[in-house]
Amino acid sequence: GDDSMSGVAFTRDPSTGEKKIFGEFIINGQGEDIVSGKRTPLPISELEKIAPSIYRRLQEISEKLERHYRDMQDMEFTVEKGKLYMLQTRTAKRTARAAVKVAVDMVKEGIISREEAIMRVDASTLQKLLHKQIKESRNMKVIATGLPASPGAATGKICFSPDKAAEIGDREKVILVREETTPEDIHGVVKSQGVLTIRGGMTSHAAVVSRGMGIPCVVGCGSIRIDEEKGVMEVGGLILKEGYTISIDGSTGRVILGEVEVIDAKFTDELKVLLEWADGFRKLRVYANADMPKDAEKAIYFGAEGIGLCRTEHMFLGKRLPIVRKMILEEERREEALQELLEMQRKDFYEIFKVMSGKPVVIRLLDAPLHEFLPKYEEMLEKKLTEGLTEEEEKIMKKVLEMREANPMLGFRGARVAIMQPEIYRMQTRAIMEAAFIAEKEGYKAIPHIEIPIVSERKEIEMLKEHIEDEISKVFKEKGREMEYKIGTMIELPRACIVADELAEEVDFFSFGTNDLTQTTFGYSREDAGKEFLGDYIEKKILPDDPFSVLDE
Repeated sequence: GDDSMSGVAFTRDPSTGEKKIFGEFIINGQGEDIVSGKRTPLPISELEKIAPSIYRRLQEISEKLERHYRDMQDMEFTVEKGKLYMLQTRTAKRTARAAVKVAVDMVKEGIISREEAIMRVDASTLQKLLHKQIKESRNMKVIATGLPASPGAATGKICFSPDKAAEIGDREKVILVREETTPEDIHGVVKSQGVLTIRGGMTSHAAVVSRGMGIPCVVGCGSIRIDEEKGVMEVGGLILKEGYTISIDGSTGRVILGEVEVIDAKFTDELKVLLEWADGFRKLRVYANADMPKDAEKAIYFGAEGIGLCRTEHMFLGKRLPIVRKMILEEERREEALQELLEMQRKDFYEIFKVMSGKPVVIRLLDAPLHEFLPKYEEMLEKKLTEGLTEEEEKIMKKVLEMREANPMLGFRGARVAIMQPEIYRMQTRAIMEAAFIAEKEGYKAIPHIEIPIVSERKEIEMLKEHIEDEISKVFKEKGREMEYKIGTMIELPRACIVADELAEEVDFFSFGTNDLTQTTFGYSREDAGKEFLGDYIEKKILPDDPFSVLDE
């Protein structure tokens, strides 16, 4: 009869964390009627009107259960002839936003300690809060799943060309879809809402760049096939033309057909409180990766205490690429190109020092193989066979062929380039120190830390330090004064680990380049392992986790 009912209730709102009973019930029915969807339930707030005494009793029990279990509860209850019976209770599932609010509120209510509150909110929960999320819907059609390389959600039109993405990205929302991205694609990545690649792993170019820029990215989505000439992509029997709308979820790796509703990220008051509490327990300082001033500003907003890695090769891309190519390809004009880059880099570093005033900035000197800044040989060869090349393009193709390497990630890059062409590191060193002086003159405190990449021998550091310190002393002499700086190296090769004691005698600091170190220690290609076998290795428990994402303890 009407004095009997069943329902499901949460002790707090599982979406927002608000402290109020949240749930549904039905009159004259069993709980399974709610679950099966046979009947439309009433919101729990209606119970207060229909049976106020039962509602008050449910509130009292809700409070008792929370204090006993010291967590938010998901309860099932029934009412038989006006008497309330609790059937079961369990720890309630909740959204990321609710998890943070409940943890903070329960500390304030004296239910748990600050330390417990911090431990209840895991890193993946925070990732969701700090990035846009997809509002889940039963109507969503997931057409493919790849690796969740950069968190967040985005909706946009399929775009296969980085040039086109750069052209229309300010007017229209686009998702850049590529086999894989290269440094040449950066201008398109910047203008895209998100990036989807067919190849690559969690530390591929697309993944690293997208994370640095804070845009969603899904990589290693091998079930998709792209035909750029026809302007289509095929997945699961579907053929989607360029310009068709898709959505990507960089937090789960899902690719979704059509447009989805996206929830904006919000830095809540409770999250600020939780992070302040975490500051009281942590023993590590937190630095950020930032290659551009806007990245540095975002890092400061989220509480970073310095920049742990500023990748200078990313500053060589986009509109600057022709100048970099001039430096590489035209020896007689190299000095001219270096001078142009000096002025640009000086401005880059000045802007970063200004944002990071009083905080250390670790600037890694050029690391990438030089061939990454040149046109792709395969594309030039195809053009030669189909359209023909100009005399100038023939010269470039010849140089590209000369510089081709079977395994460029283990080839002519980082310290090796600088030993053969020290003028590049000299230019970068001068740009860093001149920028630091300009920043200080304007009242900012610059703390430059200069980092040498891809080192495996003590002698490499000795030789490069000589060039770096000589250039710094020239700048000091020109300015008539000195300033503090540090020179360090990135440990990213097994050989560097073995001789770390020797390297330590030459530098002021180490940092660890875990992408290259993992790649060279395991012998895994970071571009291909995720697509080819890594998932199976984890599933079969050969590996406990993705070694590119988790460090051994």
